[in-house]
Amino acid sequence: MIEVEDGQRQLKDCKRIVVKIGSSLLTANGQGLDLDAISHWANQIADLHNAGHEIILVSSGAVAEGMVRMKLDSRPTDLPSLQACAAIGQMGLIQTWSSVLLSHDIQTAQVLLTHDDLADRRRYLNSCDALQHLIDWRVIPVINENDTVSTDEIRFGDNDTLAAMVAGQVHADLLIILTDQQGMFDSDPRSNPNAKLFSTVRALDESLFDMAGGGGKFGRGGMLTKVRAARLAAKSGCPTLIASGDSDNVLARLMAGEMLGTLFITDNDRMTAHQQWLAAHLQTAGRLVIDDGAVKAIKENHRSLLPVGVKAVEGHFERGDVVECVDKDGGRVAVGRVNFSSRSAELVKGLSSDKVHQVLGEARSLEMIHRNHMAIY
Repeated sequence: MIEVEDGQRQLKDCKRIVVKIGSSLLTANGQGLDLDAISHWANQIADLHNAGHEIILVSSGAVAEGMVRMKLDSRPTDLPSLQACAAIGQMGLIQTWSSVLLSHDIQTAQVLLTHDDLADRRRYLNSCDALQHLIDWRVIPVINENDTVSTDEIRFGDNDTLAAMVAGQVHADLLIILTDQQGMFDSDPRSNPNAKLFSTVRALDESLFDMAGGGGKFGRGGMLTKVRAARLAAKSGCPTLIASGDSDNVLARLMAGEMLGTLFITDNDRMTAHQQWLAAHLQTAGRLVIDDGAVKAIKENHRSLLPVGVKAVEGHFERGDVVECVDKDGGRVAVGRVNFSSRSAELVKGLSSDKVHQVLGEARSLEMIHRNHMAIY
């Protein structure tokens, strides 16, 4: 059992905070942008800002606002309609945030990101620099996924994941995900009135996945994506708080040390900047299916992936591309820069190191993926 003090210790002196607010909290469950609610959030954010905290805001609501403006009864399922709704709704969303925070003499900046922006190393570093300059200037970035230009291949899929990626990118001290649920329960509280709310859990505890549920009408979230987001943030050394946005003055109470919702605490290890960039890859150039021995070597012993542990090679990739490693059931184990093309990987999969030399000659590396170029999940 994790002691509450363990969690409070990770919250002490948190300065740089990523705050993600879900659609249901900003749009009155899909009824359009709720100006009173957004003003309420702005008041809380301004208080933290004026107290010296560095706030990065990840705001949902663009698609839901676009739906309301276009008088749609249900969320579109085709990509062009979703993109159009996002374009329409984003206008109102950013204008509203700008005006309510400007009333507190706080400047804001719109930042729209796609997966490609974080998967491309140059663009990743450029966005890091831009965000850091905004923070240095005491400007609050208002970040959203760029749904208008996203496609199925590059879509983050939810702003929880985006918030976790941004938290790693800006080296945040804390990620706060505000939602319409109280936090993480041991079962679905909507169907089990005796469900237990966790106050503190370890973000890398894989048993949490079995307790997570699905998403709602106006979002692509659900507790499952929040657990995944907390896990991703934890890899960057950033703890995550999931709490109900319906709680009065929730941000101030959280930062005052009140234990609301569920805190996902981190382990002691922190990814390097390069590993954080690797972890940002939701889509990869290919896939390596690895055996149980390789899974254990990577996850428990933090070893490199050798060709002998590879059972199958999927996709077309070149040396230096980012690929994912999955177990026999398809679960993601790690992502990393591969030292072989897919053609060479196919030739040496399952082979010991001495046989790799026999097949390829003097290979530049005997590791399929070196541990220093790998982000473990």
